[in-house]
Amino acid sequence: MDAAVWTAIAVLAATSIGSLYYLGARIDSLGARTDTRFDSLLARMDARFDRVDARFDHIDERFDALSARLDAHFDQHAS
Repeated sequence: MDAAVWTAIAVLAATSIGSLYYLGARIDSLGARTDTRFDSLLARMDARFDRVDARFDHIDERFDALSARLDAHFDQHAS
């Protein structure tokens, strides 16, 4: 009787440890896939932000040119 009980305990323990190991491996796999997807998403977002920054630089150049024209126009009328 004792042998059957210990065998059942050992089978239960082995099943529990195996399940935990399997679950851990699945969680690690999911984490790796999630990291890969986030890295891809971050790369895409960085590319979009670079485009936005380039557009803002272009707008800044246009404002600087407009400011220079206005300054020249005001200087012309001030004289």
